[in-house]
Amino acid sequence: MKMNAKVKKRGIIATSCGILIGVANGLFGGGGGMIAVPLMQSALGYKEKSAHATAILLILPVCVASALIYIIKGFAQANIFIPVSLGGIIGGVAGAKLLNVLPQKTTAIIFTVVMVIAGVRMLIG
Repeated sequence: MKMNAKVKKRGIIATSCGILIGVANGLFGGGGGMIAVPLMQSALGYKEKSAHATAILLILPVCVASALIYIIKGFAQANIFIPVSLGGIIGGVAGAKLLNVLPQKTTAIIFTVVMVIAGVRMLIG
């Protein structure tokens, strides 16, 4: 059975987005989700809330792959893993619940502010 050209093109675009997200996550030790949302909106046509939810889902395997390399290279700090993970789980549940109740405009503003703050912090060191 031949694959529809449109489906094939979308698969290539999605895979390309995944590569960019993975590179960002591996290079910066995180942040793949920050580019995943705008990429999925612009390149794949996802609405904002769907892009956020899908980014959360796809970041898990990306982070696992990046984490394995960091662990192998000796960069990971095991002593903070459990408390930060517990906080991350609590925050993740809270954020997912908020995504369901906040208006799309509000999530867009919050996301933009967080991205700008992160960018400024990177620039000023």
